Amino acid sequence: MSAMPSRLTSDESMLDREPIVLEVVKGAIRSAQSEMTALLDRTSMSPFIREKKDYFIGFFDAQGALVHSASLPLMGDMIKPVLDRFAPDAMHDGDIYWYNDCYGSNGAVSHTPDQVLIAPVFVQGRVRAYSLSWAHFNDIGGLRPGTLSSLAESIFHEGTIVPPVRLVSKGQLNEDLVALFAANSRFPAMVHGDLRALGAAVGLGATRIRELYAKYGVEVVDRALERSREQTSALTRSRVAELLKPGKYHFVDRVDSDGRGNGPFDISLEMDVAADGTIRLDTSKSSDQARGPINFLMSPAVPMMTLGLYASRNDKGLLINQGTIDTMVHVRLRSGSILSPRHPAPLGLRGSTFVKLQQAILGIVNTATGGQAPAASNAYSIYYLSGTNDQGENFLLTDGVAVGYGARPTADGIDAVYFVAQENYPVEFIEMGYPARIVSYGVNLDSGGPGRWRGGVGVFREVEVLAPQALCSARIEGPNSPPWGTAGGQCGRPGRIIVNPGRADERLLGPMNDGLVLRRGDVLRIETGGGGGWGHPYDREPEQVRDDVLDGFVSLSSARDDYGVVLTDSDHEVDLAATLALRAGHRIPTKLFHNGTYVDAMN
Repeated sequence: MSAMPSRLTSDESMLDREPIVLEVVKGAIRSAQSEMTALLDRTSMSPFIREKKDYFIGFFDAQGALVHSASLPLMGDMIKPVLDRFAPDAMHDGDIYWYNDCYGSNGAVSHTPDQVLIAPVFVQGRVRAYSLSWAHFNDIGGLRPGTLSSLAESIFHEGTIVPPVRLVSKGQLNEDLVALFAANSRFPAMVHGDLRALGAAVGLGATRIRELYAKYGVEVVDRALERSREQTSALTRSRVAELLKPGKYHFVDRVDSDGRGNGPFDISLEMDVAADGTIRLDTSKSSDQARGPINFLMSPAVPMMTLGLYASRNDKGLLINQGTIDTMVHVRLRSGSILSPRHPAPLGLRGSTFVKLQQAILGIVNTATGGQAPAASNAYSIYYLSGTNDQGENFLLTDGVAVGYGARPTADGIDAVYFVAQENYPVEFIEMGYPARIVSYGVNLDSGGPGRWRGGVGVFREVEVLAPQALCSARIEGPNSPPWGTAGGQCGRPGRIIVNPGRADERLLGPMNDGLVLRRGDVLRIETGGGGGWGHPYDREPEQVRDDVLDGFVSLSSARDDYGVVLTDSDHEVDLAATLALRAGHRIPTKLFHNGTYVDAMN
């Protein structure tokens, strides 16, 4: 076989004769994304970026359409806010643009700590693509250290707002702009470091895409990206059509509280699937916007991409691109609702609402398929501890705590995961970097929803304060609206927050709180909830239940009461005769969903 030329000029002839070029281009884009990820991991200063991996990396074409990204459906039209202010012909090679303005970007970024940086990719004097990354900065001002607070009642309580600006012009950093932003942070050195890391990442991405164009030529790369989008779109639409037959579907999930004494709040979805396969989604019956910061300024792309990612989840050969997003022809929003709040409603703690929206999309798929999709997952939990250590230095510990994900039609739910691919703070990292000690950390027993396939379990984490005092805020989700089970599976069990467990001054806190002062020796215990189960619990193999008991995931009492499995007292072996008798006499009928009781529909 003759060697492939390094630069090609005929897109049709080359891609038709050598379809492997398409895969080479896709591989190069994935490689560039991986390089950006490694750079950001190794150079950022904020633990939320470096350790927790709370960031997003993506590439977009000259029109702003998605070329490839991480599998995180928390994005809108991310290039448009910059293009609305800076025309491509006014951009320069070496420029980097920056924003975090949620309302100004129409939800392209969904809370102010997420800083978006964009580098245009110039090829032959024209903008051909954009390299983008956003990352969660530890503190950008606001009511509390860490910026986010359940006490916020306005976007202006949630830190410094940056409209689309030119951060770097022809390779020259705007130092004055950075100084102004950093001066509004309680940890300015961290802001300086994270902006440098984020800028380096998007600059590296732009370099790699420019090299790709230089190697294969504009026509070949553009045509390859077009074909990649066609591939993704065709497969995604085909799978969506298999999942959602023509008809109308309705599903309601709920967020318990806004942290200001109000709730619950409905996330109400109505989906209309026409005979020709076109899909319309109506969210207008969702609750009015909240006083507290749980509002989610939702871009229509979010539910579209959520459905697309689920439909194409098992095909690793596809790029996640605009073809993943274009699954619906229209998404209706109602201004003033919790999914389309009016300025200046607070947005900082929108995570619970976003996760509930994702679960409602899965609820519609379960409704349409009779329970052939995963059960609901729990919304991630988080706590903040801030103060001054014994050396007089300010500290801020922002720790997201893992939860359980929903069981699947063929497997248990994922245990102890924070959010998508984001990671856990190691015990050593916390104890070396902060005036805190991890007293205990493990699996939250019985938190996963019982089912033929068990819901993923949450965790517990106990943190002892070693500073003179610390200001604490904490959030869990789902005590009153737990993650639902499906196809006979039961809902996930809720978590709780306790101060000084087992002591005379033990206190049980609400699911969303702020302003609590802890003193040296106080212990904060977070117990997170699990995901919903799938299938009748009595259909789970007794040996699997025994394994769960031995592993500390399920208690002896739950094995008997929820799964109908009798284990011997001495060695916890399955008593098969007693198990069969118990299951025969106590099996209860089920319905499609379980949210504390079995129901035919969630409404």
